[in-house]
Amino acid sequence: MSLENRKYLLLGLVLFTAILFTSRIAYMQLIDDSWTRRAAQIAEKRREIVPPRGTIYDRNWKKIVINQISYNLMVVESKLHDFDTLSFAKLIGWNESEVARRLMEIKENEGYYLNPASGKRESNFRKDRPYPFIKDLSLEEITQIAPHLGDYNGGIYEEPVGTRFYPYPNAANIFGYMSEVTRDEVERDAFYRPGMNIGRSGIERSYEDVLRGTKGVKFVVTDATAHEIKPYANKKYDTLAKPSPYLKLGLDIELQAYGESLMKNKKGCIVAIEPKSGEILTMVSAPSYDPNLLSGRKNIRKNYPTLNNNLHLPLFARPLQAEYPPGSIFKLLQSLICLQEGKIRPNSSFSCNKSVVGCHDHPTATSVPKAIQYSCNPYFYAAVRKVIQPNKTENNAQDAAIGLDTWHSYMSSFGLGKKLNVDVDFSAQRGGLIPNSNYYNRYLGKGNWAFATICSIAIGQGEIKLTPLQMANIAAMIANRGWFITPHFVKSVGKSGPRKEYLKKHKVSVNQEHFEVVIEGMRKVVYEAGGTGKQARNDAFIVCGKTGTVQNGKNKKNHSVFIAFAPKDDPKIALAVFVENAGAGGVWAAPIAGLMLEKYLKKSISNLETEDYIKNTSLVGTH
Repeated sequence: MSLENRKYLLLGLVLFTAILFTSRIAYMQLIDDSWTRRAAQIAEKRREIVPPRGTIYDRNWKKIVINQISYNLMVVESKLHDFDTLSFAKLIGWNESEVARRLMEIKENEGYYLNPASGKRESNFRKDRPYPFIKDLSLEEITQIAPHLGDYNGGIYEEPVGTRFYPYPNAANIFGYMSEVTRDEVERDAFYRPGMNIGRSGIERSYEDVLRGTKGVKFVVTDATAHEIKPYANKKYDTLAKPSPYLKLGLDIELQAYGESLMKNKKGCIVAIEPKSGEILTMVSAPSYDPNLLSGRKNIRKNYPTLNNNLHLPLFARPLQAEYPPGSIFKLLQSLICLQEGKIRPNSSFSCNKSVVGCHDHPTATSVPKAIQYSCNPYFYAAVRKVIQPNKTENNAQDAAIGLDTWHSYMSSFGLGKKLNVDVDFSAQRGGLIPNSNYYNRYLGKGNWAFATICSIAIGQGEIKLTPLQMANIAAMIANRGWFITPHFVKSVGKSGPRKEYLKKHKVSVNQEHFEVVIEGMRKVVYEAGGTGKQARNDAFIVCGKTGTVQNGKNKKNHSVFIAFAPKDDPKIALAVFVENAGAGGVWAAPIAGLMLEKYLKKSISNLETEDYIKNTSLVGTH
């Protein structure tokens, strides 16, 4: 090869190399910004500041949910240069094999995905992402470790993690609990990092976006050993973390605690509502548990299996998720519908014909209030029949379909047969069951049914199902003489009040004058001879109530239910008490309701003997 040709070849190689390097540098600077970020991270670090989780207060400004701090020991594999596993193992009190096994476990837990570009199965694990190596270290534990973490060049560091503490060991089903975020949750929402907690149920879940606050960012310049030297760019790019606004609940934690003490060693629930606002004053689900049992990963790991396997289902939020036949409390609604439809008048009388349906001995019900007072089954069979069979067509089955759908529209206006959408765990709530003509056509066949087939719905049995929350809301709706606000827990988010949907009045399809007739019957239930709710009586204020004894299948003890509100003319509280397998409504549910009403309205209890008996009687055995 001539000298001239060698010269051109050399120039060509130099030019090719220059073009190659220039292209690569351009790609790194203009297209792939990971190199820019990596260079920046050599001199400065971006640290996210997570604000403390929001505090929760009850209606009387008692702190009922607060924060306590634990620590995660975080690891970033890309920064573990010349990692001395032996010294690290000694630092944390492990052995080398345990350290290696934990590092492998972190990778395995991230799972794998199919890379569409290469067609290969690749790990979701990222070397540049921090992962919790040890979780839930106490202040004492991290104090022993933290001074030595500078030896690992930022590859291992401590991170505070907020966990919840509940000053009152009550209302677990309301507050819910928190647990560690999953990998999918980290990928979906930039707020979260591995090792952080997220609300899993109750208030913690439903108000997660509020309670978590807004993260801030702090940039710092570090030296080669990952120690901070100074703020980056004089804090020009820093942003402040914004703490969550507090939540103030309508809950009365003292009333909640009292209700749980009355329901100890029983199965069932108590739901109390302030009628004028729709605020839930208490929501007892029995059996209950101390919410601190599920606060923090160690406690969840230790206690969740025991709670989950408990045969009495303490994790089951009965007020929202259980659906029961309402029994005789349903007669209040039947009275309103029959009056509104003009099928009966306030002084209508029907004989107590026990050949139609069983009933207890009582005088003839000569009016709607007396029918409610005596809880006369034949009376309501006769009255409701007039609504379901309105004689609008000669075909009996078609006539029943017309009447039932009219009846169903009233029940829907009462908030029944659908979720009430209280502001905790919408997905967990049930809507109960109020059958219409399509329901019976589907299960019995079109034309194969009439009132005689479905007559048990007249007294709140058969296919009818309500949640205890709906039962309490019936009491609130009657207390308000025909309207209700959707029951809800949060009275105010910071100073902004409740969500707008919890300010709207829902008016029912019954005129106000008919409510006065029914309310007089509820008063008679508690205060007059033959009434079934005498155990709820209080001479300091007028209680309006209705008992129910709910059939519970063959060879099983009936359920006891009672709904009420007080005082009669200026209602401050409406409630429902449901005690499973306890017998008649007047025996257990009514006295429990009476104690709850007195506790809330008078702040003291006069009948200590009844209180002591209820608190110390077990209906299901020790939990």
